[in-house]
Amino acid sequence: MPEELISLSEASRISGVSASTLKRWAAEKVIPVKRGRWTTAAAAQARVVARLRERGHSLESLRRAVRDGRLAFGYVEDLLPGSRERAVGRAEAAERTGLEEELIERVMTLLGTPTALEGSLNEQDVAAVEQLAAVLGAGLPLVAMLQLVRVYAQSIRKIAEAEVRLFHLYVHEPLIRQGVDALEMAEEMEGLARELLPLTSPLMEYIHQRYLRFYIEQDVVGHMEVDFGGMRQMGRVQMAFCFVDLTGFVRYTEEEGDDEALDLVERFVETVEATLPADALIVKTIGDEVMIVSPDPVMLTEWAVGFLTLFTERPQPRVGLHYGRAVYRDGDYFGTEVNLTHRVVARALGGEVMVTTAVLDAIGDSEYLEFNPIGRVELKGFPQPVELYTARAAAR
Repeated sequence: MPEELISLSEASRISGVSASTLKRWAAEKVIPVKRGRWTTAAAAQARVVARLRERGHSLESLRRAVRDGRLAFGYVEDLLPGSRERAVGRAEAAERTGLEEELIERVMTLLGTPTALEGSLNEQDVAAVEQLAAVLGAGLPLVAMLQLVRVYAQSIRKIAEAEVRLFHLYVHEPLIRQGVDALEMAEEMEGLARELLPLTSPLMEYIHQRYLRFYIEQDVVGHMEVDFGGMRQMGRVQMAFCFVDLTGFVRYTEEEGDDEALDLVERFVETVEATLPADALIVKTIGDEVMIVSPDPVMLTEWAVGFLTLFTERPQPRVGLHYGRAVYRDGDYFGTEVNLTHRVVARALGGEVMVTTAVLDAIGDSEYLEFNPIGRVELKGFPQPVELYTARAAAR
């Protein structure tokens, strides 16, 4: 399908590069422009060329990259809406949406866009802000809406990054290794992207709705248990908190090297993900450490004990568990109870699951677990010693 032609000035606006520089790059074959006919794909490629020039890449190296097909990505520009829409100033956006300019700027900054610096939006941006205004009008508090925007942006940014990285690794790189002509490569990648893009949004919507059903049910059950237990505190949620890390990981990295250490962490995290019970969630990973939450301390403790028998590589994992209430914000959990859990795992040895009295009380009698007290332990940052126990599978 032939690309729509655009003017040189329009190409300059899209790319952020002056018209004279675009003409020079086209003449030097850094940008694929035939007979002065500019397209949005060419303008998109110019934008990335400008970024690479800022990083010190020479025009000759970029020319080779174009010839080899390494910059054959501009096809995507025509598949994604928004690049050619007129600019809308913040004042006009505020008038159309009914939101203050400062709030619009804050939202766009949370989304990770340069709008706050550029001072303008496009029609897609304004439509999104209008939707957010409708959400506020429906009754969702501003603080909750801003948290949702931040979580959406962080999560979807990871999705988009994974899509681009995987497309590059499994489509673009193989075509480069095969020596496919740059124009043919761009056409082949465009065809595949054109087929794949319409599938991603329905798939994400399906996954989103599945998890919404799951967490709505989980939230209803959690509210009932909190009400019955008399533990209600505004702005806090009752959860089992768990940290898992690898003992001696720094020394392992020094001895085996960064690449081997990274491979180990990937296997470790993949094993955690593959074995977690359905109601448990990985909140974040920091190096060799994984933070997990679950509303069910029984199942999470049973998982932790089983996980240590499953992951037998060295260095050994260790686990710390606590059950309490924490502040939920932006997809993460904060507060004293979370900090306590982090201190608990630091006191565990490799191959140990260490739990607090709160976990023990929540579990009660168990035919699958047994607990051994290790006494009251001083934990950094806590004024009073904390009673800790090791958990293991019950003898049969």
